[in-house]
Amino acid sequence: MAFEERLGEIAALVENRLAALLGQDALGATPPVLGAAMRHAVLGGGKRFRPFLVIEGARVLGMSDMAAVDTACAVECLHCYSLVHDDLPAMDNDELRRGQPTVWKAFDEATGILAGDALLTFAFELLARPSTHADAAVRAALVLGLAEAGGSAGMVGGQVLDLASEKGDATALHTLDGVSTIQRMKTGALIRFSAEAGAILVGAAPDERRALRVYGKALGAAFQIADDLLDAEGDASATGKAVGKDAAAGKATFVTVLGIAGARKRLAELNAEARAALAPFGEGAHHLAAAIDFVSNRRG
Repeated sequence: MAFEERLGEIAALVENRLAALLGQDALGATPPVLGAAMRHAVLGGGKRFRPFLVIEGARVLGMSDMAAVDTACAVECLHCYSLVHDDLPAMDNDELRRGQPTVWKAFDEATGILAGDALLTFAFELLARPSTHADAAVRAALVLGLAEAGGSAGMVGGQVLDLASEKGDATALHTLDGVSTIQRMKTGALIRFSAEAGAILVGAAPDERRALRVYGKALGAAFQIADDLLDAEGDASATGKAVGKDAAAGKATFVTVLGIAGARKRLAELNAEARAALAPFGEGAHHLAAAIDFVSNRRG
């Protein structure tokens, strides 16, 4: 099966499962407008790349797609919450996401905040359900890993640094070390956890879990460089969101500190690191290997 076909297969599986999990009946007493905003944030768009990493990482270690899908959905809910909040006027003030109005534009700002809150907490509710994994220790490890990736020392802390990089007095962030720290926390932590989550689900050997963690760390950095290049060179009709905003806002990015050529060179180095980390899994990891090229060459 080709990579794009496998990515689409997992995206369809995750989309269907998310639709079931976030249906108004499944959400119970959730106010209808909040449920609608949550579905607007999550359904009908996106490549489901982080869920792909969860499910494919688990498959490499012998677990079925269905056994890993709820963990993948939890990761996607947390990811989508972050997008909803990133788009708010107080953050990036974006009106377009995946070719559609952002949640705060489609509803209102308060509903956008609350929909993000609801998706964040739902992610942990989903991981804590016995139906996600029969072993409570595995569920606890998943909750801990996602909390670390998404919290103050991960994605949320990275967002704080990203916003600070727009200020003239945050010059320390406008260096390669500064940008790398922002990336490792804001974008990289969740991608790294997504790649490692399959090993947690399976109860993999320490060296297997370590290999997927190293792969995810390199892939996360590559993803951010590709994103920075897209913002600098991309087209809104292809990316589904506004472009050129990083430079206009004065943000610290790999492009601003390395230039276009330097960013592309670093991207190639990270690709090699990610590919080397997959060596212990042999041909079985061919879809994870193909994901490296997908990240580097994406246009949206």
